[in-house]
Amino acid sequence: MKIEKPWGYEILLTTPDLPYTGKILHVEAGKRCSLQYHDQKTETLTLIRGQARLLLDDKEIDMETDKGYQINPMQKHRYTAITDCDLVEHSSPEVGNTIRMEDDYQRGTEFEEERNLYRSQIKSGMTK
Repeated sequence: MKIEKPWGYEILLTTPDLPYTGKILHVEAGKRCSLQYHDQKTETLTLIRGQARLLLDDKEIDMETDKGYQINPMQKHRYTAITDCDLVEHSSPEVGNTIRMEDDYQRGTEFEEERNLYRSQIKSGMTK
């Protein structure tokens, strides 16, 4: 399932009933995700194409392709695309909340219930 985001899009590769989540994140050059943390979710990001920078806690990292970067619950993070890039995200299930501390697109915290409702609407064709 493809989900448009203000920084590009994500493609969900797994169904919500599995004990893990896999997705491809396409981020357009110069754009970035929110400065955020997850209250429950653990994830690993891998850059597979392009150039990106990862802010992990207070450390900036120029991401290397084909290397995994672990992000634990409550750990603040943000990735920025230097060029158009693709990342693979493997994570625990999409549970809990994504707390956004800063966001270029004025989005607030993403609560689990809202995320699940939005994704079910996409699957049923009710929204783009």
